[in-house]
Amino acid sequence: MKEIYNTMPSSNRPSMIAIDGPAASGKSTIGLRLASALGYLFFDTGLMYRAVTWLALDHDMNLHDEAAITALAEKTQIDVAPASKSDGRACDVLVAGRDITWQTRLPEVDANVSVVSAYRGVRAALSSQQRRIGKRGQIVMVGRDIGTVVLPDADLKIYLDASAEERAKRRYDEIIARGGSADYHNILAKVIERDRIDSTRDVAPLKAAEDAVVLHTDKLTVDEVFEQVIALCK
Repeated sequence: MKEIYNTMPSSNRPSMIAIDGPAASGKSTIGLRLASALGYLFFDTGLMYRAVTWLALDHDMNLHDEAAITALAEKTQIDVAPASKSDGRACDVLVAGRDITWQTRLPEVDANVSVVSAYRGVRAALSSQQRRIGKRGQIVMVGRDIGTVVLPDADLKIYLDASAEERAKRRYDEIIARGGSADYHNILAKVIERDRIDSTRDVAPLKAAEDAVVLHTDKLTVDEVFEQVIALCK
């Protein structure tokens, strides 16, 4: 697919591609594969919220102090770059030139990022940084408010959706495949709670942009979803 697509004139390709959707909807999997096929930068914007969360924890800050966390987000310059190491990362996450890619994936960050990402000031500060990166073009940006807030003028907007049950099953299967242990019902409860937080927050709630192509993926394989997405790019 990559070789076939790369025979097309680059002027025919969308330069800024926004992919939104709820937790575990396959955004990162499809976005990374699409970016690889196009030779674009893959940017999961959730990494920025994770970066701020990790920095706050690293500085022993009170995560419920909205003003302090917002100030941290406003003064912290975060950037992303193509992966510099073959260690499973999709891209580098840099703060003042320091690589903190794997710190953003720590369990304590997982447990607290929803609190940080709900703050109005944090979202405003990081949306501005995400927009700066997106405007460079040749990028596949994934998140929950890319098509609606961060890149409302994106060349192509896609919203991936699936039932909470299907998304929980996918996450469960991934954990088991890695040799881990998991409880499906616990995962489902977390997925539903994350959906509630994301869709009801006051700032940039999760929803499909009016001009987004919505793909329901419950009955589709990853390959089938990718085929539909790559077709939209053509």
